[in-house]
Amino acid sequence: MNIDSLFNYNPVLLAFFATLFTWFMTAFGASMVFFFKTINKKILNSMLGFAAGVMIAASFWSLLAPAIEMAEQNGTLPWVPAVTGFLAGGAFLLLIDKILPHLHLGLEIDKAEGIKTTWQRSILLVLAITLHNIPEGLAVGVAFGALSDHTDIKMLTGAVALAMGIGIQNFPEGAAVSIPLRREGISRLKAFNYGQLSGAVEVVSGVAGAYLVLAITPILPYALSFAAGAMIFVVVEELIPESQTGQETDLSTIGAMLGFAVMMLLDVALG
Repeated sequence: MNIDSLFNYNPVLLAFFATLFTWFMTAFGASMVFFFKTINKKILNSMLGFAAGVMIAASFWSLLAPAIEMAEQNGTLPWVPAVTGFLAGGAFLLLIDKILPHLHLGLEIDKAEGIKTTWQRSILLVLAITLHNIPEGLAVGVAFGALSDHTDIKMLTGAVALAMGIGIQNFPEGAAVSIPLRREGISRLKAFNYGQLSGAVEVVSGVAGAYLVLAITPILPYALSFAAGAMIFVVVEELIPESQTGQETDLSTIGAMLGFAVMMLLDVALG
Protein backbone atom coordinates (compact mmCIF):
# COMPACT_ATOMS: atom_id res chain seq x y z
CA MET A 1 0.00 0.00 0.00
CA ASN A 2 1.28 3.45 -0.99
CA ILE A 3 1.64 5.66 2.07
CA ASP A 4 -0.28 8.45 0.26
CA SER A 5 -3.33 6.18 0.06
CA LEU A 6 -3.60 6.23 3.85
CA PHE A 7 -4.98 9.77 3.58
CA ASN A 8 -8.08 8.24 1.99
CA TYR A 9 -8.93 6.51 5.28
CA ASN A 10 -10.82 8.04 8.17
CA PRO A 11 -8.30 9.28 10.80
CA VAL A 12 -10.40 7.64 13.53
CA LEU A 13 -10.06 4.30 11.72
CA LEU A 14 -6.31 4.82 11.37
CA ALA A 15 -6.09 5.61 15.09
CA PHE A 16 -8.05 2.43 15.80
CA PHE A 17 -5.64 0.27 13.79
CA ALA A 18 -2.59 2.04 15.25
CA THR A 19 -3.74 1.47 18.83
CA LEU A 20 -4.62 -2.13 18.00
CA PHE A 21 -0.93 -2.48 17.15
CA THR A 22 0.15 -0.94 20.46
CA TRP A 23 -2.30 -3.24 22.27
CA PHE A 24 -0.88 -6.24 20.41
CA MET A 25 2.63 -5.28 21.49
CA THR A 26 1.45 -5.09 25.10
CA ALA A 27 -0.08 -8.57 24.74
CA PHE A 28 3.12 -9.85 23.10
CA GLY A 29 5.13 -8.59 26.05
CA ALA A 30 2.61 -10.04 28.51
CA SER A 31 3.00 -13.44 26.83
CA MET A 32 6.52 -13.65 28.26
CA VAL A 33 4.83 -14.83 31.46
CA PHE A 34 4.42 -18.23 29.79
CA PHE A 35 8.21 -18.53 29.61
CA PHE A 36 9.37 -16.80 32.79
CA LYS A 37 8.00 -16.90 36.33
CA THR A 38 10.20 -14.11 37.69
CA ILE A 39 11.92 -11.10 36.23
CA ASN A 40 15.30 -9.82 37.35
CA LYS A 41 15.00 -6.48 39.13
CA LYS A 42 17.77 -5.00 37.00
CA ILE A 43 15.95 -5.99 33.82
CA LEU A 44 12.64 -4.66 35.15
CA ASN A 45 14.21 -1.31 36.03
CA SER A 46 15.82 -1.12 32.59
CA MET A 47 12.44 -1.81 30.95
CA LEU A 48 10.70 0.86 32.97
CA GLY A 49 13.51 3.32 32.23
CA PHE A 50 13.26 2.54 28.52
CA ALA A 51 9.51 3.18 28.58
CA ALA A 52 10.11 6.49 30.35
CA GLY A 53 12.66 7.56 27.74
CA VAL A 54 10.31 6.76 24.86
CA MET A 55 7.48 8.71 26.45
CA ILE A 56 9.65 11.76 27.19
CA ALA A 57 10.95 11.88 23.61
CA ALA A 58 7.47 11.30 22.16
CA SER A 59 6.08 14.12 24.29
CA PHE A 60 8.33 16.64 22.57
CA TRP A 61 9.10 15.31 19.10
CA SER A 62 5.64 13.93 18.31
CA LEU A 63 3.35 16.19 20.33
CA LEU A 64 4.68 19.51 21.66
CA ALA A 65 6.81 20.45 18.64
CA PRO A 66 3.94 19.89 16.15
CA ALA A 67 1.56 21.76 18.48
CA ILE A 68 3.86 24.78 18.56
CA GLU A 69 4.31 24.66 14.78
CA MET A 70 0.53 24.50 14.20
CA ALA A 71 -0.08 27.40 16.55
CA GLU A 72 2.46 29.51 14.64
CA GLN A 73 0.76 28.63 11.33
CA ASN A 74 -2.61 29.63 12.79
CA GLY A 75 -1.26 33.00 13.89
CA THR A 76 -1.60 32.12 17.59
CA LEU A 77 1.05 32.79 20.19
CA PRO A 78 2.87 29.43 19.98
CA TRP A 79 3.41 29.06 23.71
CA VAL A 80 -0.28 29.49 24.62
CA PRO A 81 -1.65 26.11 23.42
CA ALA A 82 1.61 24.36 24.35
CA VAL A 83 1.66 25.55 27.96
CA THR A 84 -2.10 25.48 28.49
CA GLY A 85 -2.62 22.04 27.00
CA PHE A 86 0.48 20.61 28.70
CA LEU A 87 -0.60 21.72 32.17
CA ALA A 88 -4.19 20.63 31.56
CA GLY A 89 -2.97 17.14 30.58
CA GLY A 90 -0.98 16.86 33.78
CA ALA A 91 -3.91 18.11 35.85
CA PHE A 92 -6.22 15.57 34.20
CA LEU A 93 -3.91 12.66 35.07
CA LEU A 94 -3.48 14.02 38.60
CA LEU A 95 -7.26 13.95 39.01
CA ILE A 96 -7.50 10.37 37.73
CA ASP A 97 -4.57 9.40 39.97
CA LYS A 98 -6.47 10.71 43.00
CA ILE A 99 -9.72 8.99 42.06
CA LEU A 100 -8.86 5.65 40.41
CA PRO A 101 -7.84 2.96 42.95
CA HIS A 102 -4.43 1.55 41.99
CA LEU A 103 -1.27 0.08 43.46
CA HIS A 104 2.26 0.46 42.12
CA LEU A 105 4.50 -2.58 41.70
CA GLY A 106 6.52 -3.56 44.74
CA LEU A 107 4.30 -1.79 47.27
CA GLU A 108 2.09 -3.28 49.96
CA ILE A 109 -1.66 -3.02 49.53
CA ASP A 110 -1.94 -0.41 52.28
CA LYS A 111 0.01 1.90 49.95
CA ALA A 112 -2.76 1.82 47.33
CA GLU A 113 -3.70 5.23 45.95
CA GLY A 114 -7.03 6.68 44.87
CA ILE A 115 -10.42 6.06 46.42
CA LYS A 116 -10.26 3.37 49.10
CA THR A 117 -11.64 0.03 47.98
CA THR A 118 -11.67 -3.67 48.87
CA TRP A 119 -10.53 -4.72 45.40
CA GLN A 120 -7.90 -7.45 45.16
CA ARG A 121 -4.23 -6.54 45.02
CA SER A 122 -3.91 -7.95 41.49
CA ILE A 123 -6.67 -5.69 40.19
CA LEU A 124 -5.07 -2.65 41.80
CA LEU A 125 -1.71 -3.51 40.21
CA VAL A 126 -3.27 -3.79 36.76
CA LEU A 127 -5.14 -0.50 37.21
CA ALA A 128 -1.83 1.25 37.95
CA ILE A 129 -0.50 0.16 34.54
CA THR A 130 -3.83 0.91 32.86
CA LEU A 131 -3.64 4.44 34.25
CA HIS A 132 -0.49 5.28 32.35
CA ASN A 133 -1.68 3.59 29.16
CA ILE A 134 -4.46 6.19 28.86
CA PRO A 135 -2.16 9.05 27.73
CA GLU A 136 -0.26 6.71 25.40
CA GLY A 137 -3.42 5.80 23.51
CA LEU A 138 -4.62 9.40 23.62
CA ALA A 139 -1.34 10.60 22.11
CA VAL A 140 -1.57 8.17 19.19
CA GLY A 141 -5.23 9.01 18.62
CA VAL A 142 -4.66 12.76 18.60
CA ALA A 143 -1.66 12.38 16.25
CA PHE A 144 -3.79 10.51 13.71
CA GLY A 145 -6.75 12.81 14.29
CA ALA A 146 -4.50 15.68 13.18
CA LEU A 147 -4.55 14.23 9.66
CA SER A 148 -8.07 15.57 9.23
CA ASP A 149 -6.69 19.11 8.99
CA HIS A 150 -3.03 18.51 8.04
CA THR A 151 -2.82 16.06 5.14
CA ASP A 152 0.92 16.11 4.62
CA ILE A 153 3.41 13.25 4.65
CA LYS A 154 5.33 14.69 7.59
CA MET A 155 2.24 14.62 9.81
CA LEU A 156 1.32 11.09 8.72
CA THR A 157 4.79 9.63 9.16
CA GLY A 158 5.06 11.41 12.51
CA ALA A 159 1.87 9.69 13.68
CA VAL A 160 3.16 6.34 12.42
CA ALA A 161 6.48 6.89 14.20
CA LEU A 162 4.65 7.69 17.43
CA ALA A 163 2.56 4.51 17.17
CA MET A 164 5.72 2.48 16.49
CA GLY A 165 7.54 4.02 19.44
CA ILE A 166 4.65 3.45 21.83
CA GLY A 167 4.30 -0.10 20.52
CA ILE A 168 8.00 -0.84 21.02
CA GLN A 169 7.95 0.33 24.62
CA ASN A 170 4.70 -1.58 25.24
CA PHE A 171 6.50 -4.90 24.75
CA PRO A 172 8.73 -4.60 27.84
CA GLU A 173 5.86 -2.85 29.60
CA GLY A 174 3.58 -5.84 29.04
CA ALA A 175 6.21 -8.17 30.45
CA ALA A 176 6.76 -5.81 33.37
CA VAL A 177 3.08 -6.23 34.24
CA SER A 178 2.40 -9.93 33.72
CA ILE A 179 5.57 -11.47 35.17
CA PRO A 180 5.36 -9.65 38.53
CA LEU A 181 1.69 -10.68 38.70
CA ARG A 182 2.79 -14.28 38.26
CA ARG A 183 5.21 -13.77 41.15
CA GLU A 184 2.22 -12.65 43.20
CA GLY A 185 0.83 -16.18 42.84
CA ILE A 186 -1.56 -15.54 39.96
CA SER A 187 -1.78 -18.25 37.28
CA ARG A 188 0.13 -17.70 34.03
CA LEU A 189 -3.04 -17.40 31.95
CA LYS A 190 -4.66 -14.91 34.31
CA ALA A 191 -1.42 -12.90 34.55
CA PHE A 192 -1.27 -12.78 30.75
CA ASN A 193 -4.89 -11.69 30.51
CA TYR A 194 -4.39 -8.95 33.08
CA GLY A 195 -1.23 -7.80 31.31
CA GLN A 196 -2.75 -7.57 27.84
CA LEU A 197 -5.97 -6.02 29.12
CA SER A 198 -3.98 -3.16 30.60
CA GLY A 199 -3.20 -2.16 27.02
CA ALA A 200 -6.80 -2.33 25.81
CA VAL A 201 -7.46 1.13 27.22
CA GLU A 202 -5.09 2.51 24.57
CA VAL A 203 -7.58 1.56 21.85
CA VAL A 204 -10.42 3.29 23.68
CA SER A 205 -8.47 6.47 24.49
CA GLY A 206 -6.90 6.50 21.01
CA VAL A 207 -10.23 6.40 19.18
CA ALA A 208 -11.69 8.95 21.60
CA GLY A 209 -8.75 11.31 21.05
CA ALA A 210 -8.96 11.07 17.25
CA TYR A 211 -12.73 11.57 17.25
CA LEU A 212 -12.49 14.59 19.54
CA VAL A 213 -9.94 16.26 17.25
CA LEU A 214 -12.17 15.61 14.22
CA ALA A 215 -15.18 17.04 16.01
CA ILE A 216 -13.39 20.17 17.25
CA THR A 217 -10.50 20.85 14.86
CA PRO A 218 -9.37 24.18 16.43
CA ILE A 219 -8.38 22.40 19.64
CA LEU A 220 -5.72 20.31 17.85
CA PRO A 221 -2.62 22.16 19.20
CA TYR A 222 -4.16 22.03 22.68
CA ALA A 223 -5.00 18.33 22.29
CA LEU A 224 -1.43 17.45 21.26
CA SER A 225 -0.03 19.41 24.21
CA PHE A 226 -2.62 17.84 26.53
CA ALA A 227 -1.43 14.34 25.55
CA ALA A 228 2.18 15.42 26.12
CA GLY A 229 1.40 16.74 29.60
CA ALA A 230 -0.45 13.54 30.50
CA MET A 231 2.50 11.41 29.39
CA ILE A 232 5.07 13.48 31.27
CA PHE A 233 2.93 13.23 34.41
CA VAL A 234 3.01 9.43 34.16
CA VAL A 235 6.77 9.42 33.58
CA VAL A 236 7.53 11.59 36.61
CA GLU A 237 4.84 10.14 38.89
CA GLU A 238 5.28 6.44 38.13
CA LEU A 239 7.87 5.22 35.65
CA ILE A 240 10.98 7.02 36.87
CA PRO A 241 10.39 6.41 40.61
CA GLU A 242 9.60 2.73 39.98
CA SER A 243 12.65 2.30 37.72
CA GLN A 244 14.95 3.80 40.37
CA THR A 245 14.13 1.33 43.16
CA GLY A 246 16.89 -1.09 44.11
CA GLN A 247 20.65 -0.86 43.82
CA GLU A 248 21.41 -0.70 40.09
CA THR A 249 19.83 2.65 39.23
CA ASP A 250 22.40 3.26 36.48
CA LEU A 251 20.68 0.60 34.37
CA SER A 252 17.33 2.35 34.51
CA THR A 253 19.04 5.61 33.55
CA ILE A 254 20.73 3.89 30.59
CA GLY A 255 17.36 2.38 29.66
CA ALA A 256 15.79 5.86 29.68
CA MET A 257 18.57 7.23 27.48
CA LEU A 258 18.15 4.36 25.01
CA GLY A 259 14.36 4.77 24.98
CA PHE A 260 14.69 8.49 24.28
CA ALA A 261 17.21 7.80 21.49
CA VAL A 262 15.00 5.16 19.86
CA MET A 263 11.92 7.41 19.85
CA MET A 264 13.95 10.39 18.63
CA LEU A 265 15.39 8.26 15.82
CA LEU A 266 11.95 7.06 14.77
CA ASP A 267 10.43 10.51 14.83
CA VAL A 268 13.24 12.34 13.08
CA ALA A 269 13.89 9.59 10.52
CA LEU A 270 10.24 9.00 9.68
CA GLY A 271 8.71 12.35 10.54
